[in-house]
This record gives sequence, structure tokens and C-alpha cells, in this order.
Amino acid sequence: MAEFRMPSMGADMEAATLVAWKVQPGDRVQRGDIIAEIETEKGDIDVEVFEEGVVEALLVEPGEKLPVGALMAQIRGTDGEAEGAAPAAPRGPDERRAAEPEPEPEPAAEPRRRTPDERPPVARPERRVRASPLARRVAADLGVDLDQVTGSGPEGAIQRADVEQAADAQRAAAEGAGAAPLAEAPPEAPTEAERGDYPARMRQAIAKAMAQSNREIPHYYLETHISMERALQWLAAENENRSIKERLLPVVLLIKAVARALEDVPALNGYWRQDRLAPQEAIHVGFAISLRQGGLVAPAIHDADRKRLDEIMAALDDLITRARSGRLRSSELTDPTITVTSLGDLGVETVHGVIYPPQVALVGFGTIHERPWAEGGLLGVRRAVTATLAADHRATDGRQGGKLLDAIDDYLQRPDEL
Repeated sequence: MAEFRMPSMGADMEAATLVAWKVQPGDRVQRGDIIAEIETEKGDIDVEVFEEGVVEALLVEPGEKLPVGALMAQIRGTDGEAEGAAPAAPRGPDERRAAEPEPEPEPAAEPRRRTPDERPPVARPERRVRASPLARRVAADLGVDLDQVTGSGPEGAIQRADVEQAADAQRAAAEGAGAAPLAEAPPEAPTEAERGDYPARMRQAIAKAMAQSNREIPHYYLETHISMERALQWLAAENENRSIKERLLPVVLLIKAVARALEDVPALNGYWRQDRLAPQEAIHVGFAISLRQGGLVAPAIHDADRKRLDEIMAALDDLITRARSGRLRSSELTDPTITVTSLGDLGVETVHGVIYPPQVALVGFGTIHERPWAEGGLLGVRRAVTATLAADHRATDGRQGGKLLDAIDDYLQRPDEL
């Protein structure tokens, strides 16, 4: 019997709330299926299952807040089933009791308790209102029924402004009818901390993870300047043959160059666990995405080294859209083997990042801009980017870090091979 437990979405997560089950007892699941939806400081996350079998029991009710590692469900594996025979449908508690011998009557003073396998299945919610965590809290404060609110966010998601607008309409209608307002606004707006504001919780979670990183990881930092002239010229020519929707952004070249460089320097692609480096064969590049409501997440672009540039562009667009609407999958938050952050759109020249544990490296890129450039004894002007590396000194040293930055530079000088 396999156990499904509350997963960890990173070093900054201690607990999460079960929003809804996506399965019922008796459902067959395969590795990668979405089994539940949970709410964390990073938003609502679709949680995948990594076992194959039949859901035996759901042990947690929607709305319960659980610590990381808490038992949530039991999954019965398919090992031992007769080959070619259809597996027997799992029996509910009533059927199991009917198949068992009738127990001896128990004294009235000692009522019989249910055994764990007799726990009634948790009913799946018929409808899930799509709303941000902040919108839900504001709705609770103002007494607004989310079922009556029309969302203006992605895929009709309800946002804070939608709730406040609905509250104003309720209040106006009640006052116009001569009745008391349905929900009095508080005399003073509560602070973010008092209201449990989502951006505040997100910043607290980030601060906790970064404090842990600075406290436990001996960082070393390296910096270099990379000419982007060849890469940008190649990109301009490539985009001329593409429609506007299919055009590539420079950041796609940066992500792919990092992924290819990790093939050459694999020691920086992995995790620090149990006081040792655990290099990873798969290269899943986490890309830092800022959220509209504050904070950031760094979901994974899976197998970035094997993806074509247009596939990375599509994956990046998809991640940004779902990250900002709170629809990421659990594997996208737990799988990154390295993080890339780029603040070039803000005009920042240099980014010195903080490693996100248990990863052992982070690559940062600043803005691409013109600068004086000397090469071959000649001085000119070239478009260039500042690349930085933050790495864990327990896992690697400056020589290996330097090799990674050098490899990134080398691949960016050969953009047609990315």
C-alpha cells in the first residue's frame, strides 16, 4: 500500500491547505496524474501522484491545513493482479463490512470505533470557484459570496478588485432598499499582516528561504561579460522568418545556453542533500517569474537541454501565464536543478542571486546593452550582457564555476547550434 503525503514545494514551505481532491476512492491513477489541489503561499498548486495504482482511501477533508509530510491518501498498487484480468473494483466501507463475518455484539457502553480502512470516502466538491487566495480572504472579510462574483482574471479567475466591486454593489443595493448593509466595511483597512495578505505571506516565505540559504550555504560569486552581438544578429534573422506570435526572445538563448553548459559542467546541475552533492542527469532549468500580486516563483522548464528554442519559448510563455494565475503543477516547483534569473527588462546590469536550496547554483543575467568592447587589439561598441554565478562552495569551487560561465559564453557565440 503506497502512501500519498503532503509534498514539499521548497525550503520555504512548512504546510499547505487541501483545496480539492481530483480523484475519488476506486479511481485508477498513473504517475504524473493530478490527484489534488493545494493552496500554498505561492498560490494554488496542482499536485501530481508518483505512484501507479488504485486510490484506496482519501484521509483528509478539503479545507484542512496540513504540514509537509502529512499522510493524505492511500494508493493500492497493482502488483499481484492476474495478468490479463481486469482488477476488481475496490469495495466501499459498506461492501467490505458485508463481506466480512458479522462481529459479535459489543456492549453498549463500549461503542465500536471505525477502523482506518472503514473511513467513508471524501466526496469530491461539485464545483470549485476559481479565485486567488487574496480574493478569498477579502471575500470572507466583506461577507461576499464568491458564487455570485464574476471574475476578470485569467480563465475567469476572481481577483481582489472583483470582490471589492461586488461588495460595493451589495452595499449600495442594501442601502437603496432601506435595509442595513449586508457587510459593513471595517472602520480602518487592516494591515497586510492582520489580514494575512497573500503578497505579505509570499514575501515572508521568500524571506525565510533566502535567510536559510544565506545561513546554511557558503556562497561564492563569479561574474563575466558576454558579447551578445552574434546571438542577437542570428536571432533577428531567425525572427524574420517567423510570425509575431512565434518570434523568439533573447532570454530563450540564455536559458538554452545555460542548459547546454550544464552538460559540460554537470557538477552545478544537482542538489546538496545529506551533506553530499547529488548531481542530476536531467537538466530542469527553473526560471524566476515575478507575480503581479508580489513575490516570485521559479518553476522548471523540464529537459531544457533537449528542447528546441521554439519549445523553450512556448514552455516559458505557458509557465508565466499559469504562474500568474496560480495554476502551476507540483513537479514544476520541485524539479528545478538550477535557477536562472533575468532582470534585463528592468535595466538592471548585474544580478547577484541567492541559491534556492537544495539547488547548488543560480545564474543571473542583467540587461543587454551597448558597451565599449576590445577584441583583437581593436576597440569598438558591442551589445553585451553581464552574467553572474552564485554557487555552493560545498559542492563546487571557483574553477568549476568559471568553466560553467565560459561554456555559456561559448554557446552564445554559436547561436545556430543551440
